[in-house]
Amino acid sequence: MSDNTTQVLPGAPAPVRRRRPLGLRLLLWIGIPVVVIVVLLVIADSAARAYAEQRVSDEIEKNLPSDVQGQVTTHIGGFSVLQQYLSGTFERVELDAPKVVAKGAPLSAKVVATGVPADFTKPIAHATGTLSISQDSLDKLVQIPGATGDITLGDGTIGYDGSISLLGLPVQYTVTATPEAAGDQVLLKPDKASLKTGAGNVNLDRLLQALTAQGPFPVCAAQYLPDGVQVEDIRVTPGHATVQLTASDFVLNEKFLKSKGSCS
Repeated sequence: MSDNTTQVLPGAPAPVRRRRPLGLRLLLWIGIPVVVIVVLLVIADSAARAYAEQRVSDEIEKNLPSDVQGQVTTHIGGFSVLQQYLSGTFERVELDAPKVVAKGAPLSAKVVATGVPADFTKPIAHATGTLSISQDSLDKLVQIPGATGDITLGDGTIGYDGSISLLGLPVQYTVTATPEAAGDQVLLKPDKASLKTGAGNVNLDRLLQALTAQGPFPVCAAQYLPDGVQVEDIRVTPGHATVQLTASDFVLNEKFLKSKGSCS
């Protein structure tokens, strides 16, 4: 029976234990705590980001007007939320509300804000919003003065019915117009007109000339939006409209969200 026990012969040198180089030990001694600290900071920053995003969403949902309902998802951009918070300003905040119902009309909204203060009582530097709305929802929310019937959305045009006195005769017509964003208003420039009811031998060119004699027809958009929000762009496709809005130097609170603008 063999014995595998290593024996040291008298006079023989003792086995030498290999020691890690001093540089490697120093690197491990410094590096491991640094890695732990970085991991903890990342976890803390992720938790702070989630908390801040949820708080913003909750504040907005709580302060929406009574006739507007919807869930808001918030995303705070930038590398470190904690660093941004300590600086007093968040670089970029995105708000997404894909299923909003305003006065019974469904639509979707997205807002990108920059220069957002960590103190919500201070004004936001700038924000750009996008509303996506169907023809049915637009018809429920917006009233074109003097128009009768429903609004229809075509390829770059808005159609509606109206009435005008032409040569002393009341004329019921249907018109298609090109919309143009103009700050607190949307301007409708009539392109084509057709008779809706019989009115003798009314000349359609004269009808269109009468409709365009005073220039594009203004529709006050500000009355449907928080005070200070401007219409930057409007794009229309069959059955659908996309409206781009802008606002600067405003406080995102209950007063702002429930306010309504006006046209001069």
